[in-house]
Amino acid sequence: MRRPMGRQADVTRVIRELTGVVDAIVVGGGDGSINAVLEGALAARLPLGILPLGTANDLARTLGIPPDPVAAAGIIQAGYLRQIDLGRVNGHLFANVASLGLSVELTRRLTGALKRRWGRLGYPIAAAQALIHAKPFLAEVRCGQRSERMSVRQIAVGNGVFYGGGMSVYEAAQIDDGCLDFYSLEAHRRWWLLPVLPFLRGGRQRGLPGVRAFCTLDPIHVRTEPPLPINTDGEITTMTPAVFEVLPRALAVFTPAPSAPETFTDPEPVRAPSWRRF
Repeated sequence: MRRPMGRQADVTRVIRELTGVVDAIVVGGGDGSINAVLEGALAARLPLGILPLGTANDLARTLGIPPDPVAAAGIIQAGYLRQIDLGRVNGHLFANVASLGLSVELTRRLTGALKRRWGRLGYPIAAAQALIHAKPFLAEVRCGQRSERMSVRQIAVGNGVFYGGGMSVYEAAQIDDGCLDFYSLEAHRRWWLLPVLPFLRGGRQRGLPGVRAFCTLDPIHVRTEPPLPINTDGEITTMTPAVFEVLPRALAVFTPAPSAPETFTDPEPVRAPSWRRF
């Protein structure tokens, strides 16, 4: 049965209509396609199967789902489910990351034509273009009892591990740890970011000069001057001011079964925000 779905609201409506009719939702596509079904899957309480047919497939990478669609289908058939966290900003869900600044400029430049021509190489090409054109902005960030004003080029709030074609929010991040991982990049000269990029790719930017980073269970409030668009899993969906929050273990996803019995330990202790002033 085919149903036209031109907007995310249409996708959510169709999934709600299938509650009690189907046992799971299977998405063939990339991170944007997966993001489009999150609201419906959450509302219908249906597990999610992923066939990673997109360009970056960051959520699949985080979950250990192989890029081969036959192997990915075998994982769904095997039936092992993992409960993962979801992030939410101003009511918009995200699985990987929500960000503003440099990443929004990258999203605008990472066109379908660029991805079709260069595949995964389109990401560094668009990133270089974004680096030239992204402007610094003023932001006020509040988390718990701490707040700070800063001049930055990028703010990212991660839920999973990978985003932006294989970059990592934080090397020790987990998608089921109940935490959000925040980082910001100060507004130095734009080419200052070039030596930082390898650290960003591996999620090892914490402790670098000009980088603020922390994990938190608490909501993160961000205001900017001027108001700026926010990218959620590769799509521009909302604007600042914004409230970022985590929904712990909100969604069941078909993933590879662990090779050994899981040892349940407490997640990494949540760090209080550690700010660096100019």
